[in-house]
Amino acid sequence: MSIRHPSSSSSMGIGEVAEPPFAVLPNADRLFARRSERFSELAGQTALEPYLQFLAQLSGIQHELAAITPEPPPSLPRARPPLCMELTLSADMSDWEPADHCVRSFCERLASADTTTPIRSALASLLAASPRQRRALAGAALLGTPEPEDVAPCVLAVAGLQPLFTRLASVLDLDELRQHHNDRTCPACGGPPAVSSVVGWPRAANTRFCACSLCGTQWHVVRIKCLMCGEHGGIGYLTLEGDTRSSVKAETCDGCGHYVKILYQVDDPGLEPVADDVATAGLDIKLETDGWCRGGRNPFLLGY
Repeated sequence: MSIRHPSSSSSMGIGEVAEPPFAVLPNADRLFARRSERFSELAGQTALEPYLQFLAQLSGIQHELAAITPEPPPSLPRARPPLCMELTLSADMSDWEPADHCVRSFCERLASADTTTPIRSALASLLAASPRQRRALAGAALLGTPEPEDVAPCVLAVAGLQPLFTRLASVLDLDELRQHHNDRTCPACGGPPAVSSVVGWPRAANTRFCACSLCGTQWHVVRIKCLMCGEHGGIGYLTLEGDTRSSVKAETCDGCGHYVKILYQVDDPGLEPVADDVATAGLDIKLETDGWCRGGRNPFLLGY
């Protein structure tokens, strides 16, 4: 494991001042297509190729669903974090109905695709479950507390929710968004971040944004700060020794013992938060072996 420091490169012109927006809403018409493309690009570069190819297929189906997912009805709570927890844990099943429809539609489409026997078994189990059971599985995935035997159904349940939440987030009013609790809570849906990214956007180069693992919203967070405990001291940046993918690092915190991956899109614009997080699972394995606790949450890394 080697320690490296963030790049200081910038795409802003001389005299420009970074003025990052509070948040950037997802493009529901493009997010999953780009993610599918990135999973395919990364598949041939890692031993995780079969899994990444499956996730490329899964993301393609999510893209299809996002394209036909209408704006959710007014009865569905909007921008009232933690929205994802309300939908999955509240006692009111009526709020869950449109979300459950998306989960079932996703499972039915994936079931008709060419998948492995374990995936088909997990899909059959999820489709045979009651709406209340599907909601409980999605909630366990979002909370990071699935039972070992439920990991696959939990992952698929959240995958079915992502197109809906992305579509919902994409039509929110940015002026109405606020940071409700802390930097590790998505202001649009209340979901957790998968990773953070140092971006190279115009007038925002070298600023950091967290990427929601559920709806795809990105929100601005200052750099050199632990996303888990908020401390600024004791922050380090780790990569695997000899890793050529130096644009993906782990930001570690000596204070709380957590880490969250940080992607340097300012150096490599092709990085995609969810896909590149999964593709660098080897870094997670090494860090957790060394005693660090993962802070970012990515449904496709449940069970790893």
